[in-house]
Amino acid sequence: MTKSKFVIDKLAKLFEQGLISYKDLSSEMLNILRSKRNEIVFKMKLTSKEETDILIKRIENLEKKIEKLEKIKLQKKTTRVKKS
Repeated sequence: MTKSKFVIDKLAKLFEQGLISYKDLSSEMLNILRSKRNEIVFKMKLTSKEETDILIKRIENLEKKIEKLEKIKLQKKTTRVKKS
């Protein structure tokens, strides 16, 4: 209920200020929604696209290293032969 009241209050302020044209109203609504989105993203501590890409690349590199180490470990096990 408080969130819908927030939006209604913002719309009432817009009409009070005399922003009647559709273009002004739509741009103001977009600004309000963007600011709310930014607040939510900040509260959730989400990463940006660039940070996410960097983290994905780091994970891929680590996975490749793990695969190499596993292959080396398997090769070492298969090369050992017990002599009797």
